[in-house]
Parts: sequence; C-alpha cells; structure tokens
Amino acid sequence: MIVDIKVPSVGESVTEAILDQWYKQDGDLVKKDDPLFVIETDKVTLEVVAEVAGVLKILVPEGETVPIGAVVGTIDTEAVAEAPAEPVAAKEAASVNTPEAAAAVKEKEPAKTPEEKAPEPTPSPEPTPAISAEPSLLSPSVRELMENYGIGAADVTGTGPAGRITKNDVWLEIEASEKAEIPLPAAATPGLQVVASEEKTTRQVMTPIRQRIAARLLEAKQNTAMLTTFNEIDMSRVIDIRTQVKEGFKAKYGVSLGFMSFFIKASIAALKEFPQINAFIEGKDILLHEYFHIGVAIGGERGLVVPVIRHADQHSMAELEQAIVDFVNRIKESRLELADLEGGTFTISNGGVYGSLLSTPILNIPQSGILGLHKIEKRAVVVDDQIVIRPMMYVALSYDHRIVDGREAVTFLRRIKEEMENPQRLVMEI
Repeated sequence: MIVDIKVPSVGESVTEAILDQWYKQDGDLVKKDDPLFVIETDKVTLEVVAEVAGVLKILVPEGETVPIGAVVGTIDTEAVAEAPAEPVAAKEAASVNTPEAAAAVKEKEPAKTPEEKAPEPTPSPEPTPAISAEPSLLSPSVRELMENYGIGAADVTGTGPAGRITKNDVWLEIEASEKAEIPLPAAATPGLQVVASEEKTTRQVMTPIRQRIAARLLEAKQNTAMLTTFNEIDMSRVIDIRTQVKEGFKAKYGVSLGFMSFFIKASIAALKEFPQINAFIEGKDILLHEYFHIGVAIGGERGLVVPVIRHADQHSMAELEQAIVDFVNRIKESRLELADLEGGTFTISNGGVYGSLLSTPILNIPQSGILGLHKIEKRAVVVDDQIVIRPMMYVALSYDHRIVDGREAVTFLRRIKEEMENPQRLVMEI
C-alpha cells in the first residue's frame, strides 16, 4: 500500500510552507514515528514524522515552497529493503554448529609447536571522526554543506526541532568562522603599496520567518501613523525590592524575579486607564479589547518572536515570570506553537538585554502600542534639588496616531513611570 506524506496544517492563517530539510534519503526504509522532514512557515518550525513504516519515495526536494496539504512524498508499506548478503565467515561458522563438523574442522587445523606464537593482531587504523555522534540529526544536505566547509557537528548549535542542526545553523557558523579569519587592516605606511585582499561575499536565502518579519515591519511603517514618545524611570525602588526578595522568591516559585513582570503589571494598570492603546483599527471601526493579552518580544536564533501571555492581568508575578521562562525554553527547542503567537493586544520589547540605551520600537500590527525598555544605567539626576546618582532607564512608547492622541500616549507612559517608581501596589502579592 502506498501512503501519501502531506504537509500538515499549522493554523488557519498559514497557507504555505518551505520544505526546509529531509532527514531521510529517497529509498530509505523508515519506521513509524521516524522524523522525515522539517517545514518552516512565517511563524513556526514543525517536524513531520512517518505515520507508517515502509520505503520512502521523495517527490518534492528541499527548499521548495509547498502549499498546506500538498503531497511531498510517499511510503510504500509493502516494499522491503534487500537483506545484505550473508558473509562467507558467517556461513562457515554456521556449518560447524554440529559436533561432528566441528571435530572434522579441528582435525584439519595444523598443530602448533610450542615455539609458535599466535600472530600479533594488526592494529586497525583509527576511525575517521564522524561529522556527528547522532547521524539522525543531520539531513543529507546539511551533512554535505558541513563537509564542504569542514564544519564539525560539535561546532554548531542546532536550533531545529529536538536540537537538530539546520542549514541556517551551519551558515551562521560559516559566517562566524570567516569573520574570525579576516585579518585586521595594517596601518598605512607612506611609500608602501597596499594590496587589496580577496573580497568574499556569501548569499543566503532569507528564511520564511525573516521574510515575514521584514514584511510586517514594512507594513507597520507604511500603513500606520506611527509616533514615539519617551520618558525615563528611576529603577531604584524596583531594584531594592528585587534584592530583598530575590532568594525567597526563587525558593518559593522556582524562577527568578525579573523586571519584565513589573513592567507587565504597570502596563496593564496604564492600559486600563487608556483603552485606545489596547485597541485595534478594523476598517472604519475601533475594536476595544476588555482583556489584556500581552506579547513579550524574545530574540531567538531564527529572529524575533513575540509569544503572548493571555489574560496577563489575572496572573501573579510568579506566573508571569514562569510563562516567560517557558517561552524562552520552547523557542530554543523549536517547540513554540502558532497559537502562542496569536491574539496579542499590546507588546513589550526589552532591547536593554542587548545593551540598547535608547531606540524606537516598531508597532506589532494590528496593535496600537508597543513599549520599549532599555538598558539600566547610573546617571546624575536631580532629586529634591540635589544631584544624586540613580539607576535610570529610558522607556519608549510607539503608538498609532490614528487612534491614540499625543496627550494619551504621554500620560500613558507617565503612568507606567509612576507605577515603576512606586511599586508597592505591584508587589503586594510577593
């Protein structure tokens, strides 16, 4: 019986995917639940396994864009791989299984003299190191790419499902290696002719996720009246609270208390006062949300993704921190589902973890607001007419001016500042 292998559905909004890698080769014998290939959409990466055992026939090669439901291969459940020929030594061993045959063989063997010594075994040559201790983690195209560039599996961090190494992972390692080998330019010396070194370029196909990010950012710039307002927050009290409860919080809840849960709570308090910033524009209507699904921007190997904490106002700070840690782990293991990325009403992005001092976040459409956090840096500020040193953070609110007025945006950001500088209400549950 021939069983079709189809591209599975990963959500109503996804109509096509890229067949990123085949883990098996055409004609391979596969077992039920063996991983066959991985598809990549504009939102998620998904591994597809064999539904039945049999011989694989590949119909669509790697790198092709295929619609959801398309047949990309078949499995012949009645085909059987040819058994390898039985070695001669095995046949001979089988022929001496009887006592009579064993005695006859023994008589034929020449007697050894006492002086005779058994020949020293010839040491076998050291095996060539394999590219990967787990061959199943490498598709044929990835293995070929690694061999061509002399890349070992130990040098590459796999970001595919179950830690599999993808072509993009290998390209990232190749780029890093080439950058490390580029010599620094020598100081110019009068009278010496400078000989230009070879100029190398590498062309990479944008991954579907990166293409989708580019398209959405461009759409946000072109189709919204985006404006950004800024403020700064004295983080002294929040830092003091974190320091005081840090060990007890971790012991009680199993996660560290970070700044993000503070900002989520503060943002919800401000969103309740300014519902337009928690709203969408749909045609000529304004869709006001009476719930708070907060997206948290997290950077991964494949690009920025924004998983959503649903009904964030109903969660404790410990639950918020646990949700964030879970999202980070699932992104690393490529286990994030499409449902995790949909339905957000407001987004928070923390560029400060990368050292950004100030930036202008771009709207995550169709949302009307995004809060940008930045690096905490000690600065001289005036408090009660005295110059003091305080840990300060710049914050930015980008908003859609079609639905949010400047007064509302500025007051919204000031409300967050007040909550963060007087965090007693935010931490009553700790």
